[in-house]
Amino acid sequence: MRDLAGLAEGQGLRVVWVPRARLDGLVFGGRHQGVVAQVDEMAMAAPRSLDDILEQLTEPALLLVLDGIQDPHNLGACLRVADALGVHAVIAPKDRAVGITPTVRKVASGAAETVPYITVTNLARTLRELKEFGIQVIGTAGEAEVDLTSLDVVGPVAWVMGAEGEGLRRLTRETCDQLTRIPMFGHVESLNVSVASGICLYESRRRRMSHVATTGLIS
Repeated sequence: MRDLAGLAEGQGLRVVWVPRARLDGLVFGGRHQGVVAQVDEMAMAAPRSLDDILEQLTEPALLLVLDGIQDPHNLGACLRVADALGVHAVIAPKDRAVGITPTVRKVASGAAETVPYITVTNLARTLRELKEFGIQVIGTAGEAEVDLTSLDVVGPVAWVMGAEGEGLRRLTRETCDQLTRIPMFGHVESLNVSVASGICLYESRRRRMSHVATTGLIS
């Protein structure tokens, strides 16, 4: 806490030490972990279109598509994973999805401000457009016959994750080029969507790093 206070003062911020009860009141009972910052409204960067993002890439596209995530904690965790693994954009439908909320921003730990989050009116149509860019669209499903370790995910890929409990919607599933599953070696039947996202995205990054190390080329 002293280090944090020193960092804040070094940035010219005024630090006020107050009883915990006052912090509780400032966040209306939310979790504050001993620190509350009062800030002016942040000016967010202008949203970029998916086409602009794809056209400016200098490496194969790596995208995360979330088909109707409802839980803000799950979305925040997915954004944090996406940032860690260098995802170029997270795509989600405008309807039947949580969207970016204060809870999402908090859980994302800064990733909501660094990872482009693009909402679309028709997810299946967007997936078809991604295919036109040469991006492989891979959906995840527990009952899929092919597991992700046997897929070629070195090139451009969009990983599609289904909603909590329901999985991929029918039209989304039918639009994917391939359905795959994560090999499971324990007793549980499924993983949290952010955990599953991390595994799939890391597999893409691992394959790419291995490919570059072997060939010296970026596919």
